[in-house]
Amino acid sequence: MRPAIFPLLPDPGCLLLLLVSWLFSPARSEITSLDSGNIDDILNNADVALVNFYADWCRFSQMLHPIFEEASNVIKEEYPDKNQVVFARVDCDQHSDIAQRYRISKYPTLKLFRNGMMMKREYRGQRSVTAIADYIRQQKSNPIREVQDLEEISSLDRSRRNIVGYFEQKDSDNYRAFERVANILHDDCVFLSAFGAISKAERFSGDNIIYKPPGENAPDMVYLGSLTNFDLVYAWTQDKCVPLVREITFENGEELTEEGLPFLILFHMKDDLESLEKFQQEVARQLIGEKGTINFLHADCDKFRHPLLHIQKTPADCPVIAIDSFRHMYVFPDFSDLSIPGKLKQFVLDLHSGKLHREFHHGPDPTDVAPGQPIQDLASSPPESSFQKLAPSEHRYTLLREKDEL
Repeated sequence: MRPAIFPLLPDPGCLLLLLVSWLFSPARSEITSLDSGNIDDILNNADVALVNFYADWCRFSQMLHPIFEEASNVIKEEYPDKNQVVFARVDCDQHSDIAQRYRISKYPTLKLFRNGMMMKREYRGQRSVTAIADYIRQQKSNPIREVQDLEEISSLDRSRRNIVGYFEQKDSDNYRAFERVANILHDDCVFLSAFGAISKAERFSGDNIIYKPPGENAPDMVYLGSLTNFDLVYAWTQDKCVPLVREITFENGEELTEEGLPFLILFHMKDDLESLEKFQQEVARQLIGEKGTINFLHADCDKFRHPLLHIQKTPADCPVIAIDSFRHMYVFPDFSDLSIPGKLKQFVLDLHSGKLHREFHHGPDPTDVAPGQPIQDLASSPPESSFQKLAPSEHRYTLLREKDEL
């Protein structure tokens, strides 16, 4: 009689370990790799896309990879449609043309796209699975608050910029264009909408969009273009939502600094709205042509005491106007000079020409010295930039280059 042969069974403990690993190990996320051949098609068809611009040699990029993948896993469980949310990446060494196209100046950079349009605010939050997932959930939330009674409009917070759309129905091309605009600009304005019978009193000439600017007595502005033309609606709304003179805060300082443009800043007390209004008027009157060469900003004197100390000022001296070139700070002679025609513009032109820099180091230019007066080389040391410290940290990014500023 032949002996019975029993197959060897695996150790029960090993089986249990394999089962637990299979149940609790998430599937590796498939991050979409972008190149010049697929980037436009993928981004244009994505409601929301978060793109990681990285370099393999960058240690910060290496640290982010597993976090980015796990955040993608979490979000794809909640938004399974592949076009709802896309997590993608660009190897900037392999695709330098794409890096240049989106002005990548540091690794890793996380940029948000909506239907192919890159948002001006990149992701700067914590680099954790929870924070990135929460950020995407926030981006997927409805940016438009639907009002149920027009009385809600009369009680709006008039310290904010409000855009209100009145539509006959939600399922319309007019509203879809409005919704696209709100998705892009919801960080800059509050968007509201009313439909049907609720909005009827405001639709005497058809669907319309109203801008309600800050200030209790500020007059409303009506959009007069085509409601179905996204480009026109977007351009009009952006003009209303993004002011010429923006407030700089500790929250947006890094973003503004990274734009690379010098700052023309009004330091004023928070409740001194009169000085702010004068500054805004003169910037619009004298410097509209300089938009794109310098950032026009205002700052709370109390919050930004440190930059004031750099130029030997205190909140008691406010309002104060200064330029921060990211190398030095230069002070406008006197706030009361603001009303002198062309004075503020010349201050900015003197920055661009290098005159402010030269005069700080060598005294007045010879052309500014009265005839017969001896020319003196008055070496001085202008205050160093204070806002440059708000630039992206080298402990968080690999910075690609230094910017030369006057």
